[in-house]
Amino acid sequence: MFNWTMNTSVTSSLLPSMNLLTCLSFSTVSRRRLSVEAHTYYYYPTARPRRKLCACRNVLQETAPRDAEADPCRHGERKSRRRGDGAYYIDKDGGGVARTFDRKKISRKRGGAIKGRGWKYGSGFVDGVFPVLSPMAQDVLELVQTRGTDAASVWESLDKIPQAHDLWDDIVNVAVQLRLNRQWEPIITVCEWVLRRSSFRPDIICYNLLIDAYGQKRQLSEAEAAYMALLEARCVPTEDTYALLLRAYCGSGQLHRAEGVISEMQRNGIPPTATVYNAYLDGLLKARCSEKAVEVYQRMKKERCRTNTETYTLMINVYGKANQPMSSLRVFREMKSVGCKPNICTYTALVNAFAREGLCEKAEEVFEEMQQAGHEPDVYAYNALMEAYSRAGLPQGASEIFSLMEHMGCEPDRASYNILVDAFGRAGLHQEAEAAFQELKQQGMRPTMKSHMLLLSAHARSGNVARCEEVMAQLHKSGLRPDTFALNAMLNAYGRAGRLDDMERLFAAMERGDGAIAGAPDTSTYNVMVNAYGRAGYLDRMEAAFRSLAARGLAADVVTWTSRIGAYARKKEYGQCLRVFEEMVDAGCYPDAGTAKVLLAACSDERQVEQVKAIVRSMHKDAKTLFAL
Repeated sequence: MFNWTMNTSVTSSLLPSMNLLTCLSFSTVSRRRLSVEAHTYYYYPTARPRRKLCACRNVLQETAPRDAEADPCRHGERKSRRRGDGAYYIDKDGGGVARTFDRKKISRKRGGAIKGRGWKYGSGFVDGVFPVLSPMAQDVLELVQTRGTDAASVWESLDKIPQAHDLWDDIVNVAVQLRLNRQWEPIITVCEWVLRRSSFRPDIICYNLLIDAYGQKRQLSEAEAAYMALLEARCVPTEDTYALLLRAYCGSGQLHRAEGVISEMQRNGIPPTATVYNAYLDGLLKARCSEKAVEVYQRMKKERCRTNTETYTLMINVYGKANQPMSSLRVFREMKSVGCKPNICTYTALVNAFAREGLCEKAEEVFEEMQQAGHEPDVYAYNALMEAYSRAGLPQGASEIFSLMEHMGCEPDRASYNILVDAFGRAGLHQEAEAAFQELKQQGMRPTMKSHMLLLSAHARSGNVARCEEVMAQLHKSGLRPDTFALNAMLNAYGRAGRLDDMERLFAAMERGDGAIAGAPDTSTYNVMVNAYGRAGYLDRMEAAFRSLAARGLAADVVTWTSRIGAYARKKEYGQCLRVFEEMVDAGCYPDAGTAKVLLAACSDERQVEQVKAIVRSMHKDAKTLFAL
């Protein structure tokens, strides 16, 4: 537990600074077009990287240099150069007139204010520059972090801060820093204070922060209200505003409303750019909506929206998580064929795609190609390769990659140790899994819920129920409430040990929603129950658990059906196996290799074996992949 302390002495002295001056005058607002006349003056110290001024949709904003393929939709550009004590730029939108400004009169502290500088979607900071907090901003940050859940108290304290010309920059910097820390509730508190109580006129970055925070918390009505407030304040929504709305809708499973955002942009004459489509794909990826993601990707290409590295990386991840690594490879090859250069994230996504299927050799090939392309593997790339060996049942290979990572000076993270625990657990090496778990703690890292769950699974496979119960006790002692994955591992341990009474008591607690646990039953929970009852020969209890699955609105998967068939196969009830198999096919669930193996185990003569082979061949011929590239 973190002990947050508050600095109650909020200083009233503010550091003076010369800030960016922006004057925006709004002319005409309509559904088709928002015309903004912007006069913005910038000064860049000589020590800073060269930047340029660009005008996009008549909104002047500062942008860092980026590849053309990553920002293909610029409509105009203003070039600036220094001359003596001033600087001038050629205003192409203004008829090619040379305009000047005095850099001595207008300056900005290095790395300071982000007012008017736009928003870089998904980064947590603006234009690659982290916010630099002044002493006042540090005090405000501590105040908000300490009292983040007490909005009234925070608002009252913010009301008492003396007004100053750089207070707005401090408030925005605090909000951006909170976003870097993924502290959504304090962001809402600060931004709502700006909207409701302060004398400031919020700009687009304030509204974007608020929409993002509400979207992360899946409070869609509040996110929509923030968007409407943005329009009522005559603030111009950017493509990042729409991107954040898309991600919020996708994260909550509201795909039809996400489509509404795209339609709204098109009605207003704003064609969705790669930034918007990438946000849409990212949201669909996290929502596990693979088919919809492919549809959006095809639409993106049909509309001739130029794809970039992020687009291809997202699609490689989409196919990888859908267990179609060869489709991921085809996307990777398509990417290179159009001249789009993969980055280290792209290579890592492709390694992960092969890792999920335990294809070690393919994962190694991609890993080597990444190094040949000049990319030094980071901890995420090493972890992906370790995962490939873990899924393939080769824990020693995962351990060797772990050692190689340390030898190359790349420090393992918590995920690295979790993969080691999982690798040894899958292979039934519970002592080695325990050692990896203990090493994680010795390195000063705090085990997460996933760490405990993987250790539970390792001991459950070895039948060490006593150690499983000790891990659960440690979990409670750490202040963590067991989630569904951890509870399923415990259920499996009880089922494998034949302690069905304990299994049923834990299952009943999950159904009740006991306060000591955080997990509710899911399909995997019922799979454990069906398998345990089937192995014990309690077919009536197994069928009751199977019916309960549908009663809770959950769908049986291939594991559920195969476990049910396996129960009858152990009793050599071939007719019942075929009946359940037909129900499985009618339900739209296609069998896998495990199903075929269980069906063959139910056969008692050669005729039945040939019948099963014929059925499996016909099913394999008719079955289709999840989606085509």
